[in-house]
Amino acid sequence: MAKTTPLEFIRQVRTETAKVVWPTGRETVMTGVMVVIMTTVLALFFLSVDSIFNAVVKALLSLAQ
Repeated sequence: MAKTTPLEFIRQVRTETAKVVWPTGRETVMTGVMVVIMTTVLALFFLSVDSIFNAVVKALLSLAQ
């Protein structure tokens, strides 16, 4: 396998970087908003599941006394 010189490597990197399709500012903001919404929904879901398990465990422990 032939070695690539540093200059050739930099040229290849620039060529490949030119092919990248970067998201627009609007797409980036929309993706960020969706992440915040989904994180909030999941946090509320796990809070409710944890609260239900907590109530069940407390009820079971109160029966043991």
